[in-house]
Amino acid sequence: MLPRSRTLPSRIHNGVVEERHDIRSYFQVEAQPKPHAESEAMNPQSNYSKCFDDDGRLKRTGTFWTATSHIITAVIGSGVLSLAWAIGQLGWVAGPAVMVLFAFVNLYTSNLLSQCYRTGDPITGQRNYTYMDAVKATLGGKKVMLCGIIQYLNLFGVAIGYTIAASVSMMAIKRSNCFHKSHGKDPCHMSSNGFMIAFGVMEILLSQIPDFDQVWWLSIVAAIMSFTYSTVGLGLGIEKVAENGNFQGSLTGIKIGTPTHAGVVTSTQKLWRSLQALGAIAFAYSYSIILIEIQDTVRSPPAEHKTMKKATLFSITVTTAFYLLCGCMGYAAFGDLAPGNLLTGFGFYDPYWLLDIANAAIVIHLVGAYQVYCQPLFAFIEKWSAKKWSKSDFVTAEYDIPIPFFGVYQLNFFRLVWRTLFVILTTVIAMLMPFFNDVVGILGAFGFWPLTVYFPVEMYVSSRRIGRWTTMWVGLQILSMTCLLISVAAAVGSVAGVVLDLKTYKPFKTTY
Repeated sequence: MLPRSRTLPSRIHNGVVEERHDIRSYFQVEAQPKPHAESEAMNPQSNYSKCFDDDGRLKRTGTFWTATSHIITAVIGSGVLSLAWAIGQLGWVAGPAVMVLFAFVNLYTSNLLSQCYRTGDPITGQRNYTYMDAVKATLGGKKVMLCGIIQYLNLFGVAIGYTIAASVSMMAIKRSNCFHKSHGKDPCHMSSNGFMIAFGVMEILLSQIPDFDQVWWLSIVAAIMSFTYSTVGLGLGIEKVAENGNFQGSLTGIKIGTPTHAGVVTSTQKLWRSLQALGAIAFAYSYSIILIEIQDTVRSPPAEHKTMKKATLFSITVTTAFYLLCGCMGYAAFGDLAPGNLLTGFGFYDPYWLLDIANAAIVIHLVGAYQVYCQPLFAFIEKWSAKKWSKSDFVTAEYDIPIPFFGVYQLNFFRLVWRTLFVILTTVIAMLMPFFNDVVGILGAFGFWPLTVYFPVEMYVSSRRIGRWTTMWVGLQILSMTCLLISVAAAVGSVAGVVLDLKTYKPFKTTY
């Protein structure tokens, strides 16, 4: 039987665990005043339970390795495929330097954010289950609503970006086989729409997994897949460099006058593309929006923020090494013509089977990453709906559905309908705007400063009571303002890229 969703925890009443499958009961019990004696009995220091944590919820079982797999699954996503293109716009000097800079910024602000998981004492303080909970407990006011809008719009956008990326890789498998059979004579043009629909159907099924805790196995599989296709991309890049006999590219990036699918690169386009590259790199590191949710799966002791600090350091070190290798070798192989998607730029020739394996690994990884990103959004909408319509059986009731060889699945009709509609909507939008690099750049620019830098910095300043104009405060504000300027610049470049692509675009008729 599936463990109970953390959004619907078991309740403890008079020392007896009540497993109530109806949300309505959960909210009714939660609203009842608790006698002083009961609160003492529930005190984790005096009556510690092996089944429940200090907040009365089912005991968390996450470890350093599961947290690391969640982070790697979230970080190494479709973003890695655009890094060769990003370095191609910035050149050999600025490209790797910007990548390392973003890694340090993410590592630092992620550590600040992990210390905001508990309000007050970092070991016994009240838990914040989501990014928004942490903002509400620490900053409050209108910043909570602002954070929620930005975070969940970003998660929605990531779902669209992953749908586009997965369809490109699925199509690459079919095109590589087509090229192989025709020995390169057939251009093998095809539409991505059917592949997006297939990806959407897979996500509709997986989206019925009730809770973040229950996708840990999907994260581990996805993390393995990310290393698989990154390694293949790296190996093919090295092979291409050896075949060329030298490193392609220049110190300053793509040259003015280079022909591209959108026309010849002008001095203005060179600027826009360079700024868009900043957004692509920012997107490649974007996982702070789900860090608190990942941390809420980690068991203690040791303190959750200590486990997350180690997991973050290990994950970002590993991913940055992969990013530098894949991005740099891709640029060295293709120079100014580095493709927006690294694994679609090898000509679809031999070894075609290796390209098929790499692209299949990308698809499997993105199937898992989609869930890792969307589960916090699913949980938020479902909690809000359960509070607003607590008397509606459609929203609150859960029905046990026995599944052979699996156990009992708890079916909730609202979850079934809402998650299905969400996946359909992201798939349709992806079919309308299949501009991979532009979408990646906009997402990176839109989410990087507020979610990765601003809120973690402000929460840390508030929780640690850092005084204004102290050295620490000034340093954090400089970091925040610098990242704001980078985000604005990246957004401008990405929007300019969309405008250029729309000039030659026909809805639902894009072919590759």
